[in-house]
Amino acid sequence: MRKDKITIADEVIATIAGIAASGVRDVTSMSGNIADGIAGMLGKKNFSKGVKVEMGEKEVVIDLSVIVEYGCKIHHVAQQIQNNVREAVEEMTGMDVVEVNVHIVGVNTSKILKKDGEDSIKVIEE
Repeated sequence: MRKDKITIADEVIATIAGIAASGVRDVTSMSGNIADGIAGMLGKKNFSKGVKVEMGEKEVVIDLSVIVEYGCKIHHVAQQIQNNVREAVEEMTGMDVVEVNVHIVGVNTSKILKKDGEDSIKVIEE
């Protein structure tokens, strides 16, 4: 009887999930920890930034911390992230993704200008 085994590292799942989430429109960036920030300063691209993975034998739970663009429909963006991540991880690994939890931890306001001397705020359209 064969006892072959395939093991996929948490970091591999996290990288797949991070790339899939980053591809969603209105996702500005993933939110990571201090180590991710240091890696970024050193010029290293960390696709697993902001992604936490809990694995069982054939199933996985994924938590993602993301920053979205101001003005987007956050619930739609979160649902698209969930769909993209689930599809990518299941297709590439064959594992069952039982949960994709999206944590919106920030809103990018860099495209908002406040006019000098006025109380009005203008959103810069691309």
